[in-house]
Amino acid sequence: MKVLIVDDHATVRMGIRLVLQAAADVEVVGEAGDGRSAISMARALNPDVILMDLRMPRLDGIEATKVLHESYRVVVLTTFDDDQYLFGALQAGAHGFLLKSAEPEAIIMGVRAAARGESVLDPQVTSRIVSRALASQTLASDTDYTLPDDLTGREREVLDGLAQGLSNPQLAQLLGIGQSTVKSHVSQVLAKLGVSTRWQAAKIAYGATSSPGKKGGPADPGTP
Repeated sequence: MKVLIVDDHATVRMGIRLVLQAAADVEVVGEAGDGRSAISMARALNPDVILMDLRMPRLDGIEATKVLHESYRVVVLTTFDDDQYLFGALQAGAHGFLLKSAEPEAIIMGVRAAARGESVLDPQVTSRIVSRALASQTLASDTDYTLPDDLTGREREVLDGLAQGLSNPQLAQLLGIGQSTVKSHVSQVLAKLGVSTRWQAAKIAYGATSSPGKKGGPADPGTP
């Protein structure tokens, strides 16, 4: 799979490149130091995944993501110190978040997951941006917090995992089931919630568990 690295610090780009080069199935096809360069290089190189920094000169990662997210899988690389930027990237259409300080294997796995079309949500980042969404009343109405009655017990467990930012392999290990079964459950959960991404499901899950008086949140023991 082809990866474009976007960061205004050459040392960071070099470090990420070295990490990715350890994976035989990952090819770093280019590096960009700002959002404008990222847009032109993406169109020229057609990467499978773009690792995008947020704060950059000329054009920042949020504005670049707005342009690129419909055609490319954009995964934000963050230092995890600015919620406003994280939330802005999500609204811009980012497909996921990775911490620059993450273990090398986690970064490689994140790139692979993004290339497969999966959302990449670091659990720490997920909890912060979801909490911000709820605190700022981003969700449109109370109905967004209500879980459908036809969610099975297993599907509620899967939804709980999505709210924690768990990947399919992590869910499989946690629940003791195969990854193909997890994938099927995730698809069913998204369909029943009427959403298209794991992030949207996570927002609903957090809203359901943090709103008093709503129907039970993920993994409600009273639901079969």
